[in-house]
Amino acid sequence: MLRLGPALLARLARAPLRAPLRPCGAAAAGHGEEQEQERFVFLEYEPDAAEKAAAAALRRERELKVKPKPRRERGAVAAVPGLSDPSVPPSGVSCSGCGAELQCGDGGAPGFVPAERFRSLVSEGPAGLRGAVCQRCWALEHHGSALRLRLPPEQHRRVVSAALRRPPRHGRGPLLLYVLDVMELPDPVLPQLPALLGPDVPAAGVLVVGNKVDLLPADCRGHLGRLRQRVAAACARAGLRGAALVDIRLVSAKTGYGVEGLVSRLQRSWKCAGDVYLLGATNSGKSTLFNTLLRSDYCKSRAPDIIDRATVSPWPGTTLNLLKFPIINPTCDRIFRRQERLKEEATKTEDQLSSEEKKYLNHLKKQGYLVGRVGRTFQQQKPSAEIDFDPDTLSYSMDEDPRDAPKKPEEREEFTHNEVKDARWCFDTPGIVKEDCVLNLLTEQEVKLVLPSHAIVPRTFILKPRMVLLLAALGRIDYLEGEKPAWFSVLASNLLPVHVTTLSNADTLYEKHAGQEFLKVPMGGEERMKEFPPLVPQDITLKGIGTTEAVADIKLSSAGWVAVTAHEEEELLLRAYTPKGTALVVREPPLLPYISAIRGARIPGTPAYRTKKPPSFVENLRTTGNR
Repeated sequence: MLRLGPALLARLARAPLRAPLRPCGAAAAGHGEEQEQERFVFLEYEPDAAEKAAAAALRRERELKVKPKPRRERGAVAAVPGLSDPSVPPSGVSCSGCGAELQCGDGGAPGFVPAERFRSLVSEGPAGLRGAVCQRCWALEHHGSALRLRLPPEQHRRVVSAALRRPPRHGRGPLLLYVLDVMELPDPVLPQLPALLGPDVPAAGVLVVGNKVDLLPADCRGHLGRLRQRVAAACARAGLRGAALVDIRLVSAKTGYGVEGLVSRLQRSWKCAGDVYLLGATNSGKSTLFNTLLRSDYCKSRAPDIIDRATVSPWPGTTLNLLKFPIINPTCDRIFRRQERLKEEATKTEDQLSSEEKKYLNHLKKQGYLVGRVGRTFQQQKPSAEIDFDPDTLSYSMDEDPRDAPKKPEEREEFTHNEVKDARWCFDTPGIVKEDCVLNLLTEQEVKLVLPSHAIVPRTFILKPRMVLLLAALGRIDYLEGEKPAWFSVLASNLLPVHVTTLSNADTLYEKHAGQEFLKVPMGGEERMKEFPPLVPQDITLKGIGTTEAVADIKLSSAGWVAVTAHEEEELLLRAYTPKGTALVVREPPLLPYISAIRGARIPGTPAYRTKKPPSFVENLRTTGNR
């Protein structure tokens, strides 16, 4: 083998290659039998002759209309002949995306990999399956589609409970990092934490992480301090106080806000005393926080190159089993070097960042109001890549195609025994499914519309008595009685439509447009609405405290909430609706009491105000003088 010089590299780059480009797998599938496989297989997986013949038979049966196919449940995986092989035993290796055991025997069970792909990975030896992902994680990551699995309702809770009841390692119980979605306050799972742990779990304490603060606009100065107080009150109501409550931190796992402070807090107080478990409800952001910590100073320096990121998706219950990375030992030298890096970064301005950093920062600013930069102090320098080649592969005549050099299998890095023999680990656990949640009623496309992925822009309306506000087809608030107009500020996904009408027209409007584009969610027309539960009412009485401060939030399950602002001492009789089986909560005091002030001018002839989006704030970045 010879080393390729730069001059020869340049000549080869200019030389035309006559080898035809050949698509592979389902990405190359056209119309016909290959297209039948496209939704169910990996992109690099190519169906064999038997599978193609089976798919062709299905297509011919459909063309001849021999027998109509039964209607499939939303989100279910269709059974495709040849994809599963029950005779092959499970691998004993976990999916690097969700933690489920990889197997090819049951297409509807966790950890499923198509049989041919499974055998191919097994044939590569012990390292073949390591780092592989199941078909469900592949679909979530590359297509954004969720394959619904046959899981018992209590499966996630049992996995978490069993993990926490393990015998204490290193002579000390684990630290619990409870991830709480601040928009979901009062958190429905936090009161269940004592029962989940049980009396025999010697936990060292609970550190509560209020996540997704980047999605909420600042309604006044010091709003984060008020959010922290709301989280502390929720912990007290759940019986979590005193020595059991280590701390409360507000972060954004997505934009990185507050994460460096969380890492410093963990390294200062917990150090490397024991394992750490990420707990919380589904969609609280545990896996996103796991991935962010994996690429921070909290994990061993080689971990990001060895451990794959957890699969993240808006679909509830993505993580099915435990995922983990080793925690770095925060020695005095490492803490000093880390603090020096943080001090240096805090002196920079945005103009001093590289073009790539600026681009990424602007991307995060579009997604959230609060942005942070998560860096790494301890990184291994990778050697520069050397290009080796076989000179025989470059020897070809004018009438033959050049021969491609045989591809070397990529060697996956692994931890040595000494690196992990006494390691402390950070575990990501399955989310606890929230009961009475509207997300449990929705399809994957509807969930993507309902869960906010960008900074929420408040929408404020002024309503007179006998007017109605509709949030998509998922929630409704009737202003039944009152002497004066009141302000209703909607905080929900920017993709959900809000409509205002009169009380006399509200029922007709809902019946006509529910399931249609006008109300957007649910989607699917009359057939979808036949199976969707009806809206059920709940009467609410509120007394205003002034035109600048909301008296309460009406939380329409996980679809969002409406902050109600009314004149002082003004009594309002409201009737709020949510789908049957979902929770409607009146949150007093409100989460953002001064939210109605974040609005533009009144739109003439309508009850709506123009929207206003507050500016973003970047943590640990010095602002220039002209800002």
